[in-house]
Amino acid sequence: MPEADVTYADVKFTRPRANGTLSSSATYSEVNILNSEQPTSANGRKQQVGSNGKSKITTERAALLVLSVLLVAAVIALGLSVFHNMETKKKLKEVEIQHETLKKGLKEKTTHPHPVCRLPDQVTNEPVLKCEVGWEHYVEKCYYFSTMKYSWTKSRDECGRKGGELVKIKSREEQIFLEARLRDKMEEAEDKFWIGLTDSEEEGRWLWVDRSPLDTCLTFWSPKEPDNWREKNSAGENCVRMGERGGAGDLKCWFDTSCDKPHKSICEKTAQTRLGSAV
Repeated sequence: MPEADVTYADVKFTRPRANGTLSSSATYSEVNILNSEQPTSANGRKQQVGSNGKSKITTERAALLVLSVLLVAAVIALGLSVFHNMETKKKLKEVEIQHETLKKGLKEKTTHPHPVCRLPDQVTNEPVLKCEVGWEHYVEKCYYFSTMKYSWTKSRDECGRKGGELVKIKSREEQIFLEARLRDKMEEAEDKFWIGLTDSEEEGRWLWVDRSPLDTCLTFWSPKEPDNWREKNSAGENCVRMGERGGAGDLKCWFDTSCDKPHKSICEKTAQTRLGSAV
């Protein structure tokens, strides 16, 4: 603040002497303070202003320090969050890779199963069922799906030369196996296979090739079969073929037809049993 303006004035006083003359005595200076504020109050206000300013600066510094600490904490928290997200994504990626590897391995095992290695010096007494080359094993039987087309009688003879016979179906499970295999082997709708069932000796009395009668509770005739249709052959239809290229509903795919008609055939024989095979 500006200092107070001061005016100085000289005042002279005369004192009478004893003989009546005047004599100058002393000069007083009058101080005229033009500023309306008193020095004391001015000093006090200056002290108050200085105190308020110092307090204001201290508060601002404290607020700035708090903001700095909060900012640092926010940056650290953000960094930890980013790091955590990166770690989580990394772990998820590793899990995905492991999952894909397992899927690939399972697919390869299913498509190309690894052969079981056998130790030549170990022997068991359990029976091992085997089939000759070209024959397919199922349960206790071996099956040969002949692609040569012959009459029913010649097909039976050909199976006999191979050591077997035209197939005799004795269970639903066997029918399921044969029906599924024929779907893969048939090239067209009429590409059916002979089985060992005929009523050539007596119409309506169906016998298997071993002369055992057909179990009427275990038959798989296609709808409206057998019909013994005689339009093309007066002898009727006395032999049975089977197969549906697109699959048969409830496995019903037996058809009676003329025994002279050439067809492929299914041969069967008992699987060979061997004891003490190496494992």
